[in-house]
Amino acid sequence: MTDIPSLFDVDDTSRPLADRLRPRALSDVVGQGHLLSDDAPIGRMVAGHRLVSMVLWGPPGCGKTTIARLLAEHTDLVFEPLSATFSGVADLRKIFQAAKQRREIGQGTLLFVDEIHRFNRAQQDSFLPYVEDGTIILVGATTENPSFELNGALLSRSQVFVLKRLDEVALDTLINRAEDLTGSPLPLDVDARQSLIAMADGDGRYLLNMIEQVQALPSPVNTAALAAAVQKRAPLYDKSQEGHYNLISALHKSMRGSDPDAALYWLSRMLLGGEDPLFIARRITRFANEDIGLADPHAVQQALAAWDVYERLGSPEGEIAIAQAVLYLSTAPKSIGVYRSFNKAWATAKRTGSLMPPAHILNAPTRLMKNLGYGKGYQYDPDTETGFSGADYFPDGLPRETFYQPTTRGYERAITDRLRHWAQLRDDIADDSRSDDTPTTPSDRKDTSHD
Repeated sequence: MTDIPSLFDVDDTSRPLADRLRPRALSDVVGQGHLLSDDAPIGRMVAGHRLVSMVLWGPPGCGKTTIARLLAEHTDLVFEPLSATFSGVADLRKIFQAAKQRREIGQGTLLFVDEIHRFNRAQQDSFLPYVEDGTIILVGATTENPSFELNGALLSRSQVFVLKRLDEVALDTLINRAEDLTGSPLPLDVDARQSLIAMADGDGRYLLNMIEQVQALPSPVNTAALAAAVQKRAPLYDKSQEGHYNLISALHKSMRGSDPDAALYWLSRMLLGGEDPLFIARRITRFANEDIGLADPHAVQQALAAWDVYERLGSPEGEIAIAQAVLYLSTAPKSIGVYRSFNKAWATAKRTGSLMPPAHILNAPTRLMKNLGYGKGYQYDPDTETGFSGADYFPDGLPRETFYQPTTRGYERAITDRLRHWAQLRDDIADDSRSDDTPTTPSDRKDTSHD
């Protein structure tokens, strides 16, 4: 690795602190050692002086832009930065043309595209020939899941590296560097310093911006004074992107796993992020049917009641009803018996969709239909001795199938016992029917010749 200038040049206090503290070597980048250390994927590329096109996927303030710039410096490539938010195909053509000219004289180009997910499919396709022939090394940065936002052809020509949100150690390192640069410690007590780290929520850039505000505060600053002076970073949550689906999945699986505390946490995260409570109400109603079902028939009523209460009260009062429903569903017995049996029945119905119902369960409002046997032999179950006739309601030609197999949890325990009882009655009725249909032999007949 070539020699790199020291971490800090002559300090220009007119520049933002985040820019003044921008690392000058990959080893100075905090929190991404799993990618940048000497034995890590990107570290090995740099050591071999040979990069491949890549996508850096990670949350805001984790170092994506800095890493891209340093990769160009460490491998002697011309750094071409571009923002997908403000650029189009015309800008790309100019960069591609300049890169081709550089290549003719043996100079490579690293094209860094910030927010690459904002380019549409056609714009993403324009990279392909230049990535393919090595005219450019593409480094894209995105906060969104590349699997959803980038087309397959571009992903197949790039490696995706996942950057982590900065942990407490990394953020504390940034605070120390800021104090070293300015030559004075932050006017915070121990608890306030920890609060500052928590308020950054893994975003290094946001932390450095808060430090600039803190440096002007009179000493000493406690947690309450800090909270009054600086604004906590807004939660990272986009209602239309991957974070939306990640958090609803976390809520769903926490309820499924009968963990009410985790479920309340993820519910709170979604609401704090600005999620529509009615979306949550719809999802927990679905959960009540799919993951609880008849193990607790009241579960769906709780979910619907929460939905109704929220529509009547709105926020914040109505959110309590949603929280109550989440707790009820989290602590209810679980069963996918309804969900699984419906899927099985659906598959059988698709396969045998032209079979008619058996004639005995068809109504016969006309004489013709009666003559055809409609309704003949139908037994009215509530009027039988056991309240169960044991009749076959499946289509003629379709053997009886067992779709619903309840668990022994919750109310399904009683359903299981009832179904077993009916199954035994059905078998007994079938045995009696076979016995009645058995022909008698001459010896079985009563001799009446002398009567």
